Amino acid sequence: MARMFFGWKVVSAAFIVAIFTWGIGFYGPPIFLNAIHQNRGWSIPLISAAFTCNLLIGAVVMTNLAWLHARFGVAAVTRAGAVLTALGLVGWALAAEPWQLFAITPISASGWAMTSGPALNAMVAPWFDRRRPAALSMAYNGASFGGIVFSPLWVALIGHFGFLEAMALVGGAMVAIVWWLAGHYFVPTPEEMGLRVDDGPSVATPVRRVSAASQPIGPAGPWRDRRLLTQAAAAALSLFAQVGLMMQLFSLLVPALGQGAAGVVLGFAPAAALAGRSITARLMRPGINRRLVGMANSIVQIVGSVALLLAAGRNVPLLVTGSLLFGLGIGTTASMPPLIAQGEFTPSDLPRAVALVMGISQGCFAFAPLAFGTLRITGSDGHAPLVFAASAALQMAAVVALWLGMPRAAVGLAEDLS
Repeated sequence: MARMFFGWKVVSAAFIVAIFTWGIGFYGPPIFLNAIHQNRGWSIPLISAAFTCNLLIGAVVMTNLAWLHARFGVAAVTRAGAVLTALGLVGWALAAEPWQLFAITPISASGWAMTSGPALNAMVAPWFDRRRPAALSMAYNGASFGGIVFSPLWVALIGHFGFLEAMALVGGAMVAIVWWLAGHYFVPTPEEMGLRVDDGPSVATPVRRVSAASQPIGPAGPWRDRRLLTQAAAAALSLFAQVGLMMQLFSLLVPALGQGAAGVVLGFAPAAALAGRSITARLMRPGINRRLVGMANSIVQIVGSVALLLAAGRNVPLLVTGSLLFGLGIGTTASMPPLIAQGEFTPSDLPRAVALVMGISQGCFAFAPLAFGTLRITGSDGHAPLVFAASAALQMAAVVALWLGMPRAAVGLAEDLS
C-alpha cells in the first residue's frame, strides 16, 4: 500500500483550521451582530462599527504575519491564533458596555489574522511548489465548509445553549483541535523528514525554475513595486465587492423568496465556491498565466452581479443564477493572491508579499459593509440597483488592476514548472 505524502496531511490539517477560521470569523459575524443586538439592545451601526474595527486591526496584524512566523514558527503562531480567537468570542459575548466591544477587537482580530489566508499559505507552501495550486485549493475549501457547517450551527447552538455558552463551546473546540493539529503537522519540515517538495524523486532534481517574472522586491521597497501594488489593488477591489454584496444579499433575496428559501439560496454560495475553487485548480496547469485566471474569476462575478441587477428584486431564476455565479468566485478570490505572487516573487520575498497583499486588501474591504449599506438608501427592500452595479464595477476595476500589472516581457507571467 503506497504511503501518503506528508504534505497532503498538512493540507488536511490546514483545511480543518480553515473550517474554524472562516466559520467563526467570516460567517459568524452576521449572526453575532444579531445576537448582540437582541441581547444588549445596541444599535446595528454601533455593532457594525466594532466589526469594522476588528477587520482593520486584523489587517495590521496580517501584514506582519511573515515576521511572526519567522520569529516564532508557524505552529506556535497558529496555536496563539486559536487561543486569541476563543478569547475574542467570549469577549464579544461578555461585553456589557459598547466600549467593551471595541476593547476586545485587538484580541479577536489577531486570532483571525493568525489563522486565515496568509497563515494557510504559510502552512502549505513549504510542502508544495508545482502542485501548490491544487494544495492551496484543497486547504481553502475548508473556508467554504466553514460556511456550510457553521452558519446553521451557530443558530442552533445559540438557540439551545445561549450566546455566551455557544461562543465558549466553539472557542474551546477550536483551541483543542487546532493546538493538536499544529503540533503534529505544522512543526515538521520536508527537510527534517527527509522528504522532497511535491514528493519529488530526488534532492538533485529541481522542482521549479524561477520564471522571468519572478524577481525580488526592488530596492525602493514594496510600496513602489508594480507587481505587489496591482495585486493588492485587485484583491482589495474584488474582496470589497464580494464582502459588501454578501453582507446585503440575504435581505435583498427575502422579499422575493422568503426567509427560508433566501437562506437556502445564500447557502449555495459557499457550496458554489467549492466548485469554483476546484475549477480554478484544474486551470492552474504549468505555464498558465495566473493573472488571467484571476481576471476570469472576476468576470464570472461580474456576470453574477449583472444577473442580480437584471432580476430587479422579482425574477427568481435570475436571483438564483446570479447568486450561484457570484458564489463561484468567492473562494478563488481569497486563494488567488498567494498563487499569483508565487509566480512573481522569489521564494525569500513570497511570505512578505502575500502578507502585505492580504493585509492591504483586508484594510480596504473592512469598510465594504458600511459602503454597500449606504448604497441601499436609493433602493427598495428587494431591489438595490446601486449595490449590484457597484459590485460589477469594482470587479471590473480588479480586472484592470491585474491587467496593468502584467509584465512587459513576452513570457508574461507564465511559469515553467515542468
